[in-house]
Amino acid sequence: MKIDRLVLGVYETNCYVLRSNEAAADCLVVDPGLGAGELTKFIRDHKLNPVAVVLTHGHIDHIAGVAALRQDHPNTKVFIHELDGEMLLDPGINLSGVMGSAFTTEPADVCLEDGICIEQAGVKLQVLHTPGHTPGGICLYSKAEGIVFTDDALFAESIGRTDFPGASCAQLVKCIKEKLCVLPGETIVYPGHGPSTTIAREKAHNQFL
Repeated sequence: MKIDRLVLGVYETNCYVLRSNEAAADCLVVDPGLGAGELTKFIRDHKLNPVAVVLTHGHIDHIAGVAALRQDHPNTKVFIHELDGEMLLDPGINLSGVMGSAFTTEPADVCLEDGICIEQAGVKLQVLHTPGHTPGGICLYSKAEGIVFTDDALFAESIGRTDFPGASCAQLVKCIKEKLCVLPGETIVYPGHGPSTTIAREKAHNQFL
């Protein structure tokens, strides 16, 4: 799998552009965050075709680029967990309202559930429902590649914020331990913000675990 990471917007959200290999044009985009101009330029410059967008949760810094992608590529399918689907439609719960620039977009094309597999653009990812940052937060795991995209659940030596509406620190830590810490230690962690890490490193050094 070819993985390109773009750091977007003032909140420095990690956006991942995934392809089956470097020569492939079709791609899957994980979290097209704020500052989507850089993402659309990357897609245009590399002559890519975003067939799908997977949103790991519904906060504005992870979803804002959906509108720009859909404008340029109207056939792009948007995926989000069913419990965060309403966040695309409500600036009060996606937090764009408190930022002073209310954002809404069209509903997702596909609502996800725990355990199902997404297969788009030659990329296969298993959905791990990890609520606690938001009710519908998800991680995306590839056993074959030995990687997991951990949303705003697990960061390098930290975890996601739990002071937002619908969040729970106890629930988030429980989900991380039950869904992520059981993965092979060498699994590479690609978080929603900050540098990559591994499951083994977090089990050894993350104070929250």
